[in-house]
Amino acid sequence: MHCSCRHTMPDCRGRWYPVTFMISMLWISFYSYFMVWMITIIGYTLGIPDTVMGLTFVAAGVSVPDALSSLAVIKEGYGDMAVSNAVGSNVFDILVCLGLPWFIQTAIIHPGSHVNVYHKGLIYSTLSLFSTVIFLVVATHANGWKLDRKYGAVLMVWYILFITLASLYELNVFGYYTHPDCVSTY
Repeated sequence: MHCSCRHTMPDCRGRWYPVTFMISMLWISFYSYFMVWMITIIGYTLGIPDTVMGLTFVAAGVSVPDALSSLAVIKEGYGDMAVSNAVGSNVFDILVCLGLPWFIQTAIIHPGSHVNVYHKGLIYSTLSLFSTVIFLVVATHANGWKLDRKYGAVLMVWYILFITLASLYELNVFGYYTHPDCVSTY
């Protein structure tokens, strides 16, 4: 990956930075499409629903750069910037990364159409995310608005609990709530 990017993008320190930015966006789009395609195939092969693969592997894969940038700013002493990065990234993901494709589909590709969303999973996901935001604020307040090792461990345990319950929900362990993936004859 690094080699392909290095050989196709001009140096951004000069006047070519807009071109570098556009080419980097194309590469990110390509890598994202390839990652989702491979995760979908792996999940289908192993009998794991797309939603579980999205909640675990895709979410972790796209969040690693955010985690690394948060780690870098924490080392500089900007803990508030790290928290803002995490919250802002999720707001961007929900509002833009869902809203933009839906807008393109319903306003440009098929004007006047709509996108069907299975509401039972959406209600659970929304409540789970909302409870996570509430937990983040309450736990941060209870910890004296400090980010330390103990608080990090608490957040990791909360994440493991969230991902476990969300995966079990998507696997219909608590009842039949989610629809099966597309049926294939292969």
